[in-house]
Amino acid sequence: MNDHSGTLLLFGATGDLSRRMLLPSLYALHADGLIADDVRIFGTARSEMDDDAFRAFAHDALCEFLPDDRKAEGLIDTFLKRLFYQPLDASSIEGFDLLAAKIGDISTGLSIFLSTAPFLFEPTIRGLQAAGLAGENVRIGLEKPLGNDLKSSRAINDAVNAVFPEERTFRIDHYLGKETVQNLMALRF
Repeated sequence: MNDHSGTLLLFGATGDLSRRMLLPSLYALHADGLIADDVRIFGTARSEMDDDAFRAFAHDALCEFLPDDRKAEGLIDTFLKRLFYQPLDASSIEGFDLLAAKIGDISTGLSIFLSTAPFLFEPTIRGLQAAGLAGENVRIGLEKPLGNDLKSSRAINDAVNAVFPEERTFRIDHYLGKETVQNLMALRF
């Protein structure tokens, strides 16, 4: 497996988490030279838009959520050139083939970040597998919450584990960065 992936795929790319956190964070990594020049970033969600509309969406998000001292129009422009978009209703297997065609060659690795509602995890995993986007060089990150209760959480984990081995699966809880949790951790130590 490669040390890094040549392609990043964001599910839920037009959602609030993407606007506030993911796109600004990816831009910051780009601005600091921490992403290889050849890394492509694909977004997908139900919103009907093309590459240019997604880039405009990302530009607006960066203008709104980046600190003023991090806004550099030249760097923003080069970051936006990395971005591509394919609309997809992840609740249905139809459309995953179009997503795979848009992404193209994943021989340099693919990292997938699922920032979607819990009910979309299982159909998304099935769609990725059916479209050939779940091979040996594919890693997946799951944004919590993973389900609504223990039963649904186990069902999601079983669906993920059937396609992605544990060593290629990452579970992320963005609330660990929230101020309340940070304060609790500071009090503990």
